[in-house]
Order: sequence, then C-alpha cells, then structure tokens
Amino acid sequence: MSTEAVITIKDLKMSYGPKQVLKGINLEIYRGQVIGYIGPNGAGKSTTVKILLGLVDGYSGAISILGEDIDKGGVAYKRKIGYVPETVEIYDNLTAYEYLTFIGEVYGLDLKQVDDKAKKLMSLLGIEEVYHSRISSYSKGMKQKLLIISSVIHNPDILFLDEPLSGLDANSVMIVKEILAELVALGKTIFYSSHIMDVVEKISSRIILINDGQIVADGSFVELKEKSKQGSLEQIFNQLTGFNKHKEIAHEFITELQGV
Repeated sequence: MSTEAVITIKDLKMSYGPKQVLKGINLEIYRGQVIGYIGPNGAGKSTTVKILLGLVDGYSGAISILGEDIDKGGVAYKRKIGYVPETVEIYDNLTAYEYLTFIGEVYGLDLKQVDDKAKKLMSLLGIEEVYHSRISSYSKGMKQKLLIISSVIHNPDILFLDEPLSGLDANSVMIVKEILAELVALGKTIFYSSHIMDVVEKISSRIILINDGQIVADGSFVELKEKSKQGSLEQIFNQLTGFNKHKEIAHEFITELQGV
C-alpha cells in the first residue's frame, strides 16, 4: 500500500434543512486501500459518497481527490473514478452494447476499443449472449454485472462500490472478489459500502464506521477487534452503534407470529 493520499477530506459537514447529516468528517485515504465504509441507515454513508462523486453540493469543508480540489468545479478527477450505486440505475431501453459504448465514449475511449473490451468483459462474466439485447430483459444479477462492467471499463484509479454483490450468484461473487483483489494489487483504491458485515470484514484493509454523521471507528479489522474485544465485525458494529436489541426484537417478532 502506498502512503500517497488519493482522497483527503477535512471537516466535511452537510445538512438537509435542520438535520445535520455529516458533523465533521476527516479522512485521508491512500492508494491501494480497500475501505469498508459502514454504518446504520441514515448515518451519512451515502451522503459522503455522493459528495465525493460530485452529485451533491451545499456542504462545507475541503475535499481533494487525486490532487484536485473538487470545490473548484474541475472534472478531471471524475474521469479516474468508477461507481456502482446501490440501486441499479441503467437505461433499460438500451442494449448493453449501446450502454457500454456510450459510457466508454463519455470517458474518452474509442468506439471500437470500448466495443471490443465490453464484449470480452461481458463474456468473462457469462452474459455475452445478451450484449445486443435490451437491458429491460435482464435479470437483476445480469444488470448488476453490467453495472460493474460499466464502472471499470475506463480503468479508473478509484472505485466506489455500494452493495456491489447484490443479486449475484455465489460463483459471480467469488469472481468479483478476485477482481477487486487484483485491482488493489495494481494500486487501485476501493471505497466499499455494504451492510453484509462478513464480506466487509474479509475484503477490507481498513474499516471506517460512521454513526450519526461522525466517524466512530477507523482501522483494520484486527485493530478494531482488539480495541472493542469483540469477535466479529457485526458485533463491533452493534457495540459502537449502540444497537443490542436484535435478539429481543426477533423474539418478539416470532412471539407475535405464533400468537396470530
């Protein structure tokens, strides 16, 4: 892992009306790290990512990505990042060919170059037969694979992933995990957000836990485990976010079912 910071965040704050969503986030993220960015719903995870992607403004603080101050309105850094959103947002009336070549050309790739690459990547993920089919005919897993391809087709330096394994079968999950490992070996930085704690625990070199708009834990899984004296990331998560009623709620849920 390099000591070169690719993302620097200083005193990031964000409010929606009277509600303060981010309360002063300070981070330095380095080349070659897999950042597991976790927290309960409403903690500020998605807001942070959308700000970094340039999708949300109105915040205060300073953010630098790949040496560029994003407050100045530049777009050069955006050519070097990829994004898989939690909710699949693809133009369903297009074919994969139309969608991927469009994305590639937006990033400055030659049409033939991106066409050849797209077909090969589709083939490697087992969906080459639908390259010229409308995306509306795809299953959820096929759309997710297409989304993953579109996020990396321009070979970005930073990859933002929000629940990237959603809808994938077991074999595809293993392939994607290996792809991420190889990207990191090439010096890429991955910002990974998920509610699946065991996956975050296994793939992350650094885990950042945000709760109520603030960072409450930052370190490797081993470091967090030593500090909290807990055995799993799920247990660490529950301890630091103050949630310990899962068994009680589940028991009451089942009791209610049985009483009907």
